Amino acid sequence: MSYRAELDSFLTSVQKPSRYSGGEYGSITKPNADVRFAFCFPDTYEIGMSHLGMKILYGLINSVENYSCERVFLPLPDMEEQMRSRNISLYSLESLEPINTFDFIGFTLQYELSYTNVLAMLDLAGLPLLSCDRENLTPLVIGGGPCTVNPEPIADFFDLFVIGEGEEVTLELLSLYEKHKSANSTKKEFLVEAANITGVYVPSLYTVAYNEDGTVSGITNEPIAPSTITKRIVADIDSAFYPSNFVVPFCEIVHDRASVEVLRGCIRGCRFCQAGYIYRPYREKSRGVIERQAADLCKNTGYAELSLLSLSTGDYAEIELLLREITEFTDNERVNLSLPSLRIDRFSKEMYDKLRSVRQSGLTFAPEAGTKRLRDVINKNLSDEEIMSGCAVAFSGGANSVKFYFMLGLPTETDDDIAGIAALVQQINSLYRSIARKGSLKVSVSLSTFIPKPFTPFQYEPQLSREEISRRQQLLRSLLDRRVNLSYSEYGTSLIEAALARGDRRLGEVILAAYRSGCKLDSWGEYFSFSKWNAAFQSCGIDPKFYAGRERGYDEVLPWSHIDIGVSAEFFIRERERSRNAQTTPNCREGCGGCNNSSCINNKRTC
Repeated sequence: MSYRAELDSFLTSVQKPSRYSGGEYGSITKPNADVRFAFCFPDTYEIGMSHLGMKILYGLINSVENYSCERVFLPLPDMEEQMRSRNISLYSLESLEPINTFDFIGFTLQYELSYTNVLAMLDLAGLPLLSCDRENLTPLVIGGGPCTVNPEPIADFFDLFVIGEGEEVTLELLSLYEKHKSANSTKKEFLVEAANITGVYVPSLYTVAYNEDGTVSGITNEPIAPSTITKRIVADIDSAFYPSNFVVPFCEIVHDRASVEVLRGCIRGCRFCQAGYIYRPYREKSRGVIERQAADLCKNTGYAELSLLSLSTGDYAEIELLLREITEFTDNERVNLSLPSLRIDRFSKEMYDKLRSVRQSGLTFAPEAGTKRLRDVINKNLSDEEIMSGCAVAFSGGANSVKFYFMLGLPTETDDDIAGIAALVQQINSLYRSIARKGSLKVSVSLSTFIPKPFTPFQYEPQLSREEISRRQQLLRSLLDRRVNLSYSEYGTSLIEAALARGDRRLGEVILAAYRSGCKLDSWGEYFSFSKWNAAFQSCGIDPKFYAGRERGYDEVLPWSHIDIGVSAEFFIRERERSRNAQTTPNCREGCGGCNNSSCINNKRTC
């Protein structure tokens, strides 16, 4: 049943109706598919359409003749009001059909504060929110993405999770489902067999027990399921599926450009950075593959901007050669080139010259901490001299603005480290005056509150209190020149994010209570309500500080201890101890850090 007629009657009355109309260039409709997958991004169209993972899996599933993948996004309140008043269920953009008729409803979980959006989408689809209340084989609700390395807080809402990379395991799951669908299997029969696919986690097959103090005492698997769920890895990203075309939106989106992933993983090992560990092993695409994929995408989509994506694109081993070769294409085709993830110590005059067409006036860097000591604590491996050298390249090339990202509340941070941020900004201002000799530099400083994340050396650390973070914010404000634009995150969102990131299954009750009280779009400042979240925690008899503000012992059973991402717990403990002495660990290209991952690019063997 298509909603086309109903939508035509009112879409012009909502903001940006093209978000909800479908029919974009590059979209694929397969009405006779045997297996239908609704790919749900639990946020707005503009954000979801910028997500590379959705584009990869969309193309991958649709590359199989009898499988279809259709896109679904969270409607904003004006559209939701219209849908509910007209009894229109959440629908996909390709067929405009309700997603409760699909075989799979798959969510990508990029951010903890999207969890209530997941419930909002299931609710708008007319589906029971709890997995145990959805008894039939279809639709199956599955989750993937970085948040699934600790899926426990949302385990009660999902039938299964994919831990790790999805290019291979997704088709394995769909093939298995096709077999069970033909055999009229039960949901349990399918889930039991799916649980034995590497990278698949079926939470209903595991039981969690707790100690009297509220910590986890153990996680027990049913004998038919593995005791440990091992992250799925695509070994060869050169041969992995990559789309030659993207769906081109009618309206402007956050990242409206062609994008090519140049590498996966990160060599750096910053101790606060979850992505740097959960995306290991480090793998680079060959230059020829990158150049071919870039040319195909620009030709097929018509985009005039190309982005080379990774966690740290400057670490690509042959970055200078890659830029020389790829700019031959971009210059000839009048395509702008951008490198959005670039460390300041990898920023050279040659790189800046290649990127000036996009970065004409300003640059963004993330030193994270104001002093070399604290940058050593977090293993940033970045000196003041390297920061000044990178800024000098930019200023000499004409840049007149710079934005810096720092974190407050990092382990061992002192007031001297906060003062170091102000001192560093002053040095950069002086450097600009010595190079530009006229005009003034526009400096922006963005502060985020440190959030301890699973599968990092800092997963054991407490988050600081609201009062202490506020004191440190005000201290920095008092030390900075008033002309510096200072912004910082709202503490309530940081507290809830930290609690959900390190939480256990008991938080499912809290998330459900928060949603029922009206919480959704929590990553948007105008919608987030700390008072509602706090009331939800209180109604469930749970203190968010138990998860966010408590130091974890090395012998504590962590809620994610049954997940194996390929990095050993011993490594995380060793790295945390090194951080306390401000000892750095070399990046993977300089020497093996002993994380016990088979990715070691230094010696090509298991650490």
